[in-house]
Amino acid sequence: MRMDATRPAPPETAPEDPILLTDPIIIPSLEDCALLLDVDGTLLELAPTPSEVVVPPDLRTAMDSLLQRTGGALALVSGRSIRDLDMIFAPAKFPAVGGHGAEMRLTPGGSVTSSKIQPIDPDLKRRFAKIAELDPGILLEDKGYSLALHFRQAPQAEQAIYDAVSTIRAELSEAPLEVLPGKSVCEIKPSGFNKASGVRELMQFSPFKGRVPVFLGDDVTDETVFAIMPDLQGHAFSVGRLAKGVTGHFKDPSHVRAWLTQLLGREEIIAL
Repeated sequence: MRMDATRPAPPETAPEDPILLTDPIIIPSLEDCALLLDVDGTLLELAPTPSEVVVPPDLRTAMDSLLQRTGGALALVSGRSIRDLDMIFAPAKFPAVGGHGAEMRLTPGGSVTSSKIQPIDPDLKRRFAKIAELDPGILLEDKGYSLALHFRQAPQAEQAIYDAVSTIRAELSEAPLEVLPGKSVCEIKPSGFNKASGVRELMQFSPFKGRVPVFLGDDVTDETVFAIMPDLQGHAFSVGRLAKGVTGHFKDPSHVRAWLTQLLGREEIIAL
């Protein structure tokens, strides 16, 4: 990324050139944008288990400042529940789209509204949960609206997990279910909602309405949001890889955090 004399230099501890752009662009000031941020693999490094992620103190400080600069138009967009996000970022309670679009909070610390989509049938959920018995390293996470089978500590079980999920799905071909492959995780959720549907809904309400959405994500589940950014006249950035249709990409979460800190010292988000 070309730097000019009007931009403040990044902090000495920040990675150089945190963002790689596909084309020269201009994104408006923070006051005109809505910052939409995935969490795991985007803001934070992945951990052996979901509960072991670490939020650097300077990230909380930067997000608090960005929330003020955007007039409240900063939201976390995650497969995690909003309750889980609040535990991770405590004491902050940021606006959020949680549960892959199943729930939403529009204001910091405000009320959480849930989708009318029915959760997975309890008996069916138990069938999927038993897959965790294939290997002691598989971690089962019940997110309410979805069920996640983490195999970061049992990579040898990946194929067996997906085979078992496919067997259940074949027996219930009419069931409204969706399988989400992720980074060392297989997630099962009801169909009919995703991160993209959650973001579309979020952008209909103040303070997000009428702003330019800027979304950052890393995983397959974030690709639905990448795809709708042109419809919303927004921009998408991928993390860890150059995904199809994005405006640019970041090497890893540390580069994302450095960029967020740099935003606080700029008139525009990006101007090349």
